Amino acid sequence: MSPYTITPDLNGEGLHVGIVRARFNEEIGLTELDTCVRELVELGVHEGDIMVVTVPGALELGVTLAHMAETGEFDALIALGAVIRGETYHFEVVSNESANAISRVALETGIPVINGVLTTENEAQADERASGKGKDCAQAAVEMANLLIALEPESIEDEQDD
Repeated sequence: MSPYTITPDLNGEGLHVGIVRARFNEEIGLTELDTCVRELVELGVHEGDIMVVTVPGALELGVTLAHMAETGEFDALIALGAVIRGETYHFEVVSNESANAISRVALETGIPVINGVLTTENEAQADERASGKGKDCAQAAVEMANLLIALEPESIEDEQDD
């Protein structure tokens, strides 16, 4: 028996990707953004098909991603930023609520939304992970966009062409 298997597809040609970057912890977000965009281009996404917007902090990511998803112009969205633990409970609130909002946008719209918001104990951890996270997010966005495209049912026109 040989099941039909959809293999990961990292060809970004023809895909439109939106990136929302939180400006809080700016240096870390900029590192993530740089490696993310470079990897998207390396995977074949045309630079003109990448839109980057910024928001004040991680809590503003969700509403912006939701608006972008509702346009229908993007095959995938990426959230970038960093939440670094401080001395108060605020870290947990921001980490949990931003992650929840990002996941909710993906589930409610059916558009892949990749969560690249680092949640770390300190700035050194965030610095160490930023570059790799940006690259990972680009790869995940392209793979998930292609997967969801492959899972779309064939239209009647497509069936008539066969």
